[in-house]
Amino acid sequence: MKLSVEYGTQTIEFEVEYKKRKTLGIRIAPPGVINIKAPVGVGEDRVLEIVKSKAKWIVQKLSEIKHLEGQKRNRQYVDGETFLYMGAEYPLKIIYDEAYRKPVAKLENGSLCVYTGAKGEELIKSALTDWYKDKAKEKICERIEYYQPFFNITPAQIKVKEQKKRWGSCTSKRVLLFNWRIIMAPLNVMDYIIVHEMCHLIHMDHSKNFWSLVKSILPDYEERKLWLKMNGAAMNL
Repeated sequence: MKLSVEYGTQTIEFEVEYKKRKTLGIRIAPPGVINIKAPVGVGEDRVLEIVKSKAKWIVQKLSEIKHLEGQKRNRQYVDGETFLYMGAEYPLKIIYDEAYRKPVAKLENGSLCVYTGAKGEELIKSALTDWYKDKAKEKICERIEYYQPFFNITPAQIKVKEQKKRWGSCTSKRVLLFNWRIIMAPLNVMDYIIVHEMCHLIHMDHSKNFWSLVKSILPDYEERKLWLKMNGAAMNL
């Protein structure tokens, strides 16, 4: 069922889905789709009343999503196009050399160079992805070792992989999983993601104790978290 409410000069449109649950939940997903999950039996008037009470928050979230969506880049993979690495922008330099049967990416003289024997966006992207993954695994392992003295438990395994919606996660078997794209962030933001997941080795939830532990290691973690929230969409190929 589709409904809408007015907030100032804006119209907030949303889809309502009834479920066997106790409370009403609001989910906002890119590019600005609002889905309401309401308990079975709750009337339309009550749904509208609750959504109106949350209108300011909803509009704020829609604005944030619009900002993040605007950061996404339509990649061309051409000379001079810039790519993030450790918080800095590096221009792409494509070097054609028939000696390279498989494209290889390197950071040289302030440029992100791709040596390739053939043309093609996918070849360039593949070479860059492999390079980022290697650098991510190397730096993540280095930073985990740096922060290990803060913990009395060690990860069973560290994996760097493709993750669309998460920067990192921790399994019940103490396996730490990281999105390779975090190597694009500044070191202090990378450290926040790493420490966050290491804290899950002790607290598997996001309880008060969990955040207290994060803060005891990174007192300014909220600033780092905010940077990730506001700039994360730009960390892509």
